[in-house]
Amino acid sequence: MTNELTPKFNPTEVEAGRYEKWLEADVFKPSGNPDAEPYSIVIPPPNVTGKLHLGHAWDTTLQDIIIRQKRMQGFDTLWLPGMDHAGIATQAKVAARLAEDGILPQDLGREKFLDKVWEWKDEYATTIKEQWGKMGISVDYSREHFTLDEGLSQAVRKVFVQLYNKGWIYRGEKLINWDPKAMTALSDIEVIHKEIDGAFYHITYQIEGSDEFVEIATTRPETFLGDTAVIVNEKDERYKHLVGKNVILPIINRVIPILTDDHADMEKGTGVVKITPAHDPNDFEVAIRHDLPMINMMNNDGTINENGGKYEGLDRFEARKQIVADLKELGQLVDIKPVRHEVGHSERTGVVVEPRLSTQWFVKMDELAKNAIANQTTEDAVEFYPPRFNDTFMQWMENVHDWVISRQLWWGHQIPAWYNEAGEMYVGEEAPEGEGWTQDEDVLDTWFSSALWPFSTMGWPDENSADFKRYFPTSTLVTGYDIIFFWVSRMIFQSLEFTGKSPFHNVLIHGLIRDEEGRKMSKSLGNGIDPMDVIEKYGADALRWFLSNGSAPGQDVRFSYDKMDAAWNFINKIWNVSRYILMNAEDVSADAVSSALTKVANKTAGNVTDRWILTRLNDTVERVTEQMDKFEFGVAGHILYNFIWDEFANWYLELTKEVMFGEDEEEKNVTRSVLLYALDNVLRLLHPIMPFFTEEIFEKMPNTTGSIVVAKYPKVRPEFDDAGAEKGVNMLIELITAVRNIRAEVGAPMSKAVPILIRANDKGVENFLHSVNSYIMRFTHALALQTTVAPIDLKPNTAIEPVLQKGAVSTAIITGAQVYINVADLINIDEEIERLTKELAKWQKELDLVNKKLGNERFVANAKAEVVQKEKDKLADYQEKFDTVKARIAELKEN
Repeated sequence: MTNELTPKFNPTEVEAGRYEKWLEADVFKPSGNPDAEPYSIVIPPPNVTGKLHLGHAWDTTLQDIIIRQKRMQGFDTLWLPGMDHAGIATQAKVAARLAEDGILPQDLGREKFLDKVWEWKDEYATTIKEQWGKMGISVDYSREHFTLDEGLSQAVRKVFVQLYNKGWIYRGEKLINWDPKAMTALSDIEVIHKEIDGAFYHITYQIEGSDEFVEIATTRPETFLGDTAVIVNEKDERYKHLVGKNVILPIINRVIPILTDDHADMEKGTGVVKITPAHDPNDFEVAIRHDLPMINMMNNDGTINENGGKYEGLDRFEARKQIVADLKELGQLVDIKPVRHEVGHSERTGVVVEPRLSTQWFVKMDELAKNAIANQTTEDAVEFYPPRFNDTFMQWMENVHDWVISRQLWWGHQIPAWYNEAGEMYVGEEAPEGEGWTQDEDVLDTWFSSALWPFSTMGWPDENSADFKRYFPTSTLVTGYDIIFFWVSRMIFQSLEFTGKSPFHNVLIHGLIRDEEGRKMSKSLGNGIDPMDVIEKYGADALRWFLSNGSAPGQDVRFSYDKMDAAWNFINKIWNVSRYILMNAEDVSADAVSSALTKVANKTAGNVTDRWILTRLNDTVERVTEQMDKFEFGVAGHILYNFIWDEFANWYLELTKEVMFGEDEEEKNVTRSVLLYALDNVLRLLHPIMPFFTEEIFEKMPNTTGSIVVAKYPKVRPEFDDAGAEKGVNMLIELITAVRNIRAEVGAPMSKAVPILIRANDKGVENFLHSVNSYIMRFTHALALQTTVAPIDLKPNTAIEPVLQKGAVSTAIITGAQVYINVADLINIDEEIERLTKELAKWQKELDLVNKKLGNERFVANAKAEVVQKEKDKLADYQEKFDTVKARIAELKEN
């Protein structure tokens, strides 16, 4: 195998076949090491309804970063994959496909229709797994599950039966949210409230036996077909004489009573409220208080039923038009006032949801919610990242309603309840014995089975299952903030009820991916982006880098092709750096690297730049690991980027040329060893985020064996810490940068050598600058270099250095020294004063910021001592630079 990398990074070539090699090598499976600490994640199962979108790519990238790092850190890691049957959505997709051929589900019957759905599932499950492979996610496919697997179905039945036996699942007639398109019940959180244009229709009802009328207002005039009373407030003097009388409903001529109830607000509208118990949640409560009849006036498909008289069979919105027209003709439509209001829509089909009286199965939530709330005050509490989402979770649990769990579908877990002709009902995990029993045709809400996902996939209800004992509770859940109510909360209360434990220790919440303008991606806007298209152009590593660095936990991220370009450029930079190192260090043995590093740490070999880069690498490893543990991947990525791009590539590699272009072979070998060690650590740090190209380069590194997937994650090596080297090389970099900046400002090209005089603040700085004299000469292109601690007088006729006189000098103030650069014939005194004045303002701004921070008593009292000291050190440094620049300006103005 050649160690040489191609001149340009090509993600297509690098990623081709790599995932298959990982699978063949079984590197994604748990280590099986009984001494290792287990770390487990269950993937939020995507719906088998279609291809994955960018949100899925983000979600799986974050999980993969976590599990890859933990695997490299020696944990016994399990990332368990699987998919969700997605009852409503999948059934709708399959029905739509059949409709293209003119076939209705009813034409096939339940069993044959379900055969078609299973075919769909197999097709899209294959597509999803192909996309997972493109993303490089390191899941253990030997443990893959589907929410309709037999084992998971057994868990669903057991949970249902146990809750039923406790009285926490019940069947009853209640007002629920109804989706007329899917023709199924919905839970409250499956209803999306959207603001739409509507109208208040003002209608009069005639008082029975009188010429008097009362006026009501409604946004849904068709629902008057189900009215069973009108109410007024008992304190409303306007209507006291009417209480106890009846009104006659127009058109259908039904007589209904006038009652008093506090639900009627005297200050709102006319103060008279129509009561439609079977189609309004508030009216339903009024009807219970007054024992009113409840008339359902709508069929499952949203058409008017037999209680609608002449409107029977009409769609609800068509019926509205005709009723309005008929009321107008009768003279009982007083007014129509436009209104902008929020209306519930089905989260799955998008149609307007209809509140509707229906017999359904419900989970009683009071005790389950109480247990979940109480658990958050114990050691077993789930920790949310960011913490504010704990408040979101708690608020929802404190206000949760009973959960309607039955769905009028064929695809899903059929409810384990059976009925016979005698009117008896049997609920059990298996069908009852004997003849004449018919199973409930409804299925359970998809979220009912998904709520069991963390423990049902681990073998529960068999609590002696090896995986359940080893990997449950799971370590971390990664998911979007939009399904805290749908899924996270339900997993928590179900797990507490059936395992006595929280289902996971941590919940990492991410936001949504939006377009560059901040809009949510949607089909209607046409701004959706297929992650596979992005991978085809930029590669999976670039996409993963963008997704992991795009935002902080809990925040949305805006997709940007400019950022994708930047991600690709970053990888290409690392690729070229790696290529340079491998071309110059291919024959360095592992023993040579180890020996050289020991000598560098002992200061018996190498130079200050070697010790500097190893110190900076230690700092990077420590800070990246700390941020990764807090799931601050964006911060970790920023630290990595700055180290790799600025310190390692732009500075250390550049500074090594002083050695590599020299004659000392022993010193060259030390530098090669440091380069290899640093690159090896860089690849390991990057691997969890960008697995493909890091594996490609790792394979070509001398002295590496096996896959980087299972290589050890970098640790801080204290013997490499050298504060003196760090401080010194930082000053060297600052000096070189300052000279280059001045050259740029005055138009002095690097090709033209210039004399430089440096005044050190103390003897230690002077000695260090002498030790790196060759670096200063090379990288500033100095014609002559003089370093001193003596005071420097640059007034006219100065004898110390004729070329460094007023009018020919530009000044730079760096930490520990002042730099004077001869730019004779290139500098203008007024322009130099202007430049220094801007620099003075910069240091004043820095001083103001530090003083403000140190002046904050809370910061000084609560921050770590080392953090406060760091701010004090900054203050001293900035003050010194401010004073020096100020003095130099005064000197130039004086002369």
